[in-house]
Amino acid sequence: MIPARGYSGRRVGVLGLGRTGLTVARALKAGGATPVCWDDGEAAREKAAEEGFEVADLTRDRAWTDPDDRIVTLITSPGIPHLYPEAHPAIRKAWEHGVMVDNDIGLFFRSVATPDWEEMDRVPRVVAVTGSNGKSTTTALIAHILNAAGTPAQMGGNIGRGVMDLDPPEDGGVIVLELSSYQTDLARSLGPDVAVFINLSDDHLDRHGGRGGYFAAKRRLFEQGVPERSVIGVDEAEGEFLANLMDDAPGAGRPVIRVSASRKLGQRGWSVFARKGFLAEWRDGKQMASIDLREMPALRGVHNHQNACAAFAACRALGLGPRQIEPALASFPGLPHRLERIGEAGGVTFVNDSKATNADAAGHALRAFDRIRWIAGGQGKAGGIAPLAPEFGRVAKAYLIGASAEEFAAQLGEVAHAVCGDLETAVAMAAREAEPGETVLLAPAAASFDQFASFEHRGERFRALVAALVSEGESVT
Repeated sequence: MIPARGYSGRRVGVLGLGRTGLTVARALKAGGATPVCWDDGEAAREKAAEEGFEVADLTRDRAWTDPDDRIVTLITSPGIPHLYPEAHPAIRKAWEHGVMVDNDIGLFFRSVATPDWEEMDRVPRVVAVTGSNGKSTTTALIAHILNAAGTPAQMGGNIGRGVMDLDPPEDGGVIVLELSSYQTDLARSLGPDVAVFINLSDDHLDRHGGRGGYFAAKRRLFEQGVPERSVIGVDEAEGEFLANLMDDAPGAGRPVIRVSASRKLGQRGWSVFARKGFLAEWRDGKQMASIDLREMPALRGVHNHQNACAAFAACRALGLGPRQIEPALASFPGLPHRLERIGEAGGVTFVNDSKATNADAAGHALRAFDRIRWIAGGQGKAGGIAPLAPEFGRVAKAYLIGASAEEFAAQLGEVAHAVCGDLETAVAMAAREAEPGETVLLAPAAASFDQFASFEHRGERFRALVAALVSEGESVT
């Protein structure tokens, strides 16, 4: 655990008592502060009370008005809205009483560096990864490469452990954080040594008041602390803009490494790009490295080539050489629920990409295969699957589930499809109708919350259904 610094002897509000909130409360207590906790759910409040934390209703004035023992800061969990579509009542109360609102990411960046760092031979560093799609894979890939090369690395944030639950980094250690827009938007302190922006597509627009607000939340990672190195995907206009903005940022050498999975870069500066399955690094017009990604099973598809380029660039920024990085790319096992090959029956492959919760992510999955039995649907997002029309030619048939099933059916047009309602029906029908050489792909292009607790829950259920088919040796022809 990283003890929270700067609040010893003071009372700090903690809003939201899930994984993040309880971790924050423990870190505050370890740093000598008194956490004052609140959650809208009674069960979460009871759990906090059982751990001995003070629980008070932060939506009421009396929690904020004790003149002798007032709350000085409110740390809110990232999932709780602080502006759009509407600020949580406890956050409004903090505003009314002049109390600063922050989140665990801001607390982390104020707490992670300690005086004993001055005694270390190699000061620890922090890498922060953001973007719409591929954040988790890129974060995990960077950590995997570092550990394979002998550099002690921890991974946390929006993946794995909460940031305050990480261990204090050792001499020469690296902390690799996945940061969502919810986390970067509010953090009062953002100071990574290397910041990575992968891509941008429409997502969480209600939370940020539109695409501009969504990009602004991502952009804060680069502007708030000005990292020593910025790894920026330039396959969208926002990335090009951000790279141009950071070119003139203070810092020695070349502050920006441009990344692309759609075109050759290398005309100037430092760049890493992938074309036709090969990753290339160029500096000042000269090629420095080339890696064949085509036979790396966990890095299949153009989107994973983009992730590989971003991870390669981040590790190069940390001082690793191409010969250290290449074997680690090849040994990367991949992450669950992300183009995860989970079984085969009767010549039909089953792939779990439950993490594809928006159309852009689902499009990457569709482009990775040629003949697809596509399971899609759930809690749809703005635009549904209409942007995926160019990929419909790869779809032999779609099997639609969840709240968006009828909407998706209308958008599929002439593509063969069936409204199945639930995942069990969709898997059974797709398995029965699929032919050898085809892929049954779960790539929902929608959130999971209409029928499942999370995308992980949805993917685990898909795994279980496929495992039953494979174990029974059921024919899918």
